[in-house]
Amino acid sequence: MYTIGQVANFLGVTRDTIKYYEEKKLVNPKHDTNGYRKYDQFDIHDIMTTNFYRELNIEVKKIQEIRQSKGVEYVASILEQQEAKLMEELEYKKLLLRQLTSVKEDCKNIPEYLGRFILKEMKPIEVLGEMSDYKAYEEYEMLRNTALRKAVTLNSVRRVIYFDEKGIQKEKYLIVQGMQDTESIDPNKIIFHPKCIYTVIENGRAVKEGKDIDSEVGARLFTMAEENGYELVGVAYINILLTTYENDLERVFVEMYAPIK
Repeated sequence: MYTIGQVANFLGVTRDTIKYYEEKKLVNPKHDTNGYRKYDQFDIHDIMTTNFYRELNIEVKKIQEIRQSKGVEYVASILEQQEAKLMEELEYKKLLLRQLTSVKEDCKNIPEYLGRFILKEMKPIEVLGEMSDYKAYEEYEMLRNTALRKAVTLNSVRRVIYFDEKGIQKEKYLIVQGMQDTESIDPNKIIFHPKCIYTVIENGRAVKEGKDIDSEVGARLFTMAEENGYELVGVAYINILLTTYENDLERVFVEMYAPIK
């Protein structure tokens, strides 16, 4: 017979964990005349089995049901359910990894393209819907359905500006997602431009006290196009890359694609 301290040391778990298993009737040690718990080989096996199921992220209630079941068929059904949950979680982790990799790449590209104007392809994006404005918070449910579980992100929103020499004529906000395979998507929902003037712009309260810089950027865009003989289509797509802070004021880096003919 072994004490709770010895068992905790054998199995690498805490005393509190073992006591919790006892509270949930997953292990039932005997008590000596002084009231101290005493664990035999069967109790230790119960703890090991419970640890195994917990490692598979099976909830305690399900483990209790397994303890009461009469055959392997029930255990198999529990494991199949857990397998489905883990596969779903794995796909979500892959999504998070892609998000993380993308933001890391943006961090590298921001210093390279900040304030510069170059020619670049705008890769295909699929339009999922439309918002009335960034500040239309009551519409953010659409973003929650297309982004991360615990975060509302504006990275999936494209601000689309229609302009001419006189300035901005109108704008709209599209909810989009990147894509690899364009064959299975309605072509009317795909935006793609093989040749654009591209730049990265810094905005936010830390920059010019958050003043509107659209006119300044537009003037530079027209100058660059004129100097290089490019004819602008009259539309620009703006996407938030990264938000960081300086002296507690946000610095927002956005990228702009302005298609040319």
